[in-house]
Amino acid sequence: MSETTPATAHAAEHAHPGPIEYVKVAVFLAVVTGIEVAIYYVKAAKGVLAPVLIVLSFVKFGMVGLYFMHLKFERWRLRLIFIVPLPLAIILVTTVIMEKVF
Repeated sequence: MSETTPATAHAAEHAHPGPIEYVKVAVFLAVVTGIEVAIYYVKAAKGVLAPVLIVLSFVKFGMVGLYFMHLKFERWRLRLIFIVPLPLAIILVTTVIMEKVF
């Protein structure tokens, strides 16, 4: 008889994907990077260029965090430990950039 414990139930519920999933994510990241490079070389309005590139960078950051750092397969508490400091990092980087500009 096989007995299901909470640990085995959690492992079965959050099984890691096979290698093909990682290849799909890598191809997606390569495509988004190609789009970023293409957008940079297209003569777009300067007010549009930076926000679009930042959004695409956040998409790539999220995909890398979810799949290659395995946050997608972890419990919510561990994800929270990773997510909570992000606003502080954004504030610090923005402050340093603004200090250099002004």
